[in-house]
Amino acid sequence: MNTKRIVITGGPATGKTSLIDALVAMGYECYPEIIREFTAEEVENKSEEDIQSNPIVFADDSLLFNKKLLHGRQQQFEASLASNGNYIFFDRGVGDVLAYMDFFDQEYSTHFTDICKEVAYDAVFILPPWKEIFGVDEGRFEDFEEAIKLYDHLRESYSHFGHDPITVPKDTVPNRIEFILSQL
Repeated sequence: MNTKRIVITGGPATGKTSLIDALVAMGYECYPEIIREFTAEEVENKSEEDIQSNPIVFADDSLLFNKKLLHGRQQQFEASLASNGNYIFFDRGVGDVLAYMDFFDQEYSTHFTDICKEVAYDAVFILPPWKEIFGVDEGRFEDFEEAIKLYDHLRESYSHFGHDPITVPKDTVPNRIEFILSQL
């Protein structure tokens, strides 16, 4: 069996979580987004004034936060190598880390790019900005204009590391899943 490892990515409020939740409900193996867990740790002892942007900006040590995030996503990929399911989905991948760091104009070493070169997904699906469903919550800090720019950075990041991101049309969750599965 040829297992395919697939990233589902997109900027904030694109329907990504709903899509992943539906794939899980259908029985697909999915690795969850891990940044919210790390974000909860970062906001724990901060005032609301300190939390004005993405955690990769307000973390006590932004580089360490990003390294932890990158390694967490790398570990998810490595754990998936033991699976023999048909399709394995990832709620974001290693390329997301560099896309966000580029967006926030943060520097990173070749350690970051080396990991992105090593982790080879079989497909990357990207969800475009969708104003009608856009919203902000306690784990989401960007406005819609920033979401558009993040989409561009995500596309560039994955393309730079040899992936050809496939844009998922704005549609219902079942239709989006049907689109993804038909592309695979």
